[in-house]
Amino acid sequence: MDQIKLLHQEELFSNLVVVGSLMKSVCSHNPDFLNPAEKYQLFVYYADALYDQEEYRKAESVYEEAIQIKKAFQKTKDKTQDPRQKILQQSWNTEGLPSEIDVRYKIHKCLVKLKNYREAITTLEAIPAKLRKPKVNMALAKLYEQFGKERPATTAYKEVLRQCPLGLHAAIGLFSLGVKGTEVASLTISSFPNAGQLEWLNFWLKGHAYSASKEYAKAVSTFKSLETGTVLRDNINVLCCLAENYFLLGDYTNAGLVYQRIHCVDPLNTTGMDFYAFILHKEKKSMELQSLASKLMSVTDRKPEPWIAMGYHALISGPRKACRTVYFANKAHELCFGQIEALLLKGRALLQMGRTLEATLHFREAVRHAPHRFEAHQGLVDCYIKANRIREAMTTFSNSYNVLGSSPRTLTALASVFMKDRLTLDKAKSSLEKALAEDDTYLEAVYLLVNVLTEQDNINGAIELLRKHVEQQSSSQLHQMLADLLAKTKDLLGASHHYNIAISLDPSNTKAVQGLQRVENNSDLEGGMEEDVEAVEESSEETEFDTSDNIGPWAETEWLS
Repeated sequence: MDQIKLLHQEELFSNLVVVGSLMKSVCSHNPDFLNPAEKYQLFVYYADALYDQEEYRKAESVYEEAIQIKKAFQKTKDKTQDPRQKILQQSWNTEGLPSEIDVRYKIHKCLVKLKNYREAITTLEAIPAKLRKPKVNMALAKLYEQFGKERPATTAYKEVLRQCPLGLHAAIGLFSLGVKGTEVASLTISSFPNAGQLEWLNFWLKGHAYSASKEYAKAVSTFKSLETGTVLRDNINVLCCLAENYFLLGDYTNAGLVYQRIHCVDPLNTTGMDFYAFILHKEKKSMELQSLASKLMSVTDRKPEPWIAMGYHALISGPRKACRTVYFANKAHELCFGQIEALLLKGRALLQMGRTLEATLHFREAVRHAPHRFEAHQGLVDCYIKANRIREAMTTFSNSYNVLGSSPRTLTALASVFMKDRLTLDKAKSSLEKALAEDDTYLEAVYLLVNVLTEQDNINGAIELLRKHVEQQSSSQLHQMLADLLAKTKDLLGASHHYNIAISLDPSNTKAVQGLQRVENNSDLEGGMEEDVEAVEESSEETEFDTSDNIGPWAETEWLS
């Protein structure tokens, strides 16, 4: 057994798999080859090696056999007075063998890999509550939360923090389950004698408390103040928290900037890169998305984020490659059960492929798992709109609005649905005005309100709105839209001016480029027409002078005739 232990200690697991298989057969044919303690140890080491080689089903079976060996020995030791049994019992207790609790925890790991989550819960619950180690409680808490068992999940997370106050993932779990920040702080910071020196940790917990309660603006402010301090400046964890809350707030621009910074500081980081891939796809940055996907895939292919990035890169190439996106989304979902980004990605791909019913089912599942995610609700509404089920889209997003709460983003999205029917344009206008009352710099609301006013033939109102916002903030689309409306009112000089500004801000703005060409063509045409008119006038003057000389003879001739 010493050589078996050596193989295990040196992590020569491929060798141990071979030896373990051979010795297991020897033990079955010759029961006296090893005593029960040695046999138990052999089976545990053999199962460890199988787990390392990713033979999870077989590893689970061998772990179970090891537990049965221990149980059989415990039954026989109480029924016999054989001195040899007492010696074996002493050796069992003194040889430092793996505990049954550790073995059951390893069985749970195998079952999780096999996606048998309910069996994994049952396995861990077989361990008496008083004997559960922090890792057992942590595993149970995550599984309970996954299945919506909030009360036992809360209890398990609290047990983790009582035993390990710096179990910060457990603290985040409690926040997500609605436990108040003061109670979580009492289990973490308050348990340390030098709590005054851990002010940064207090801020970190406060940021997560705000995020869990959907107060994303406050979370952004908290993490930003934490990151700008000297202690945690450029800390990847804090930056990821900041970027995620920007994203959940709907501020994709700032979220993208922070994620770009994260990727530059730590190219090996994968956390949040699925969000970053979505932002790059939304901004149609194909080259950056391709680079991100290839770099992430070179880091690991065992996490969902690289596959999500690959999926968005395929999706940006058009419907022809959307089937690849479906495959990449499935890979991401296999690696992480209930991965929301995988569901959203697959839903978008199916929608682009025209498989609206399947896309609807995926977005519904995303809404069920993550009702706080705006993108899930938006995707579901997009499915209804594409299927021309406008009334259902309105009803759905009205319900979503109640779940997500009032914000410029939700009000603008609600207005975009109302705009699909001319009869509800007034409702759209009202929602957009509310959005701008909450945040007068929210450009998406400005763009849609201009469209509503244009639809209502209020061109002057739309121009006035755009002029007001152009003075406050400058964007290529604002100037392009203003130029479009000025061109409609025949103000070609003003239109040309704003088209040029739009192109200078974003040379890829094709609408601005095409609009400027139209304006220039119209200007040339009008200029040409003016020249023709002048020429005609000059010509008529000359003709009139010349004919006055010829009229006399002609008239006279006619008169005399």
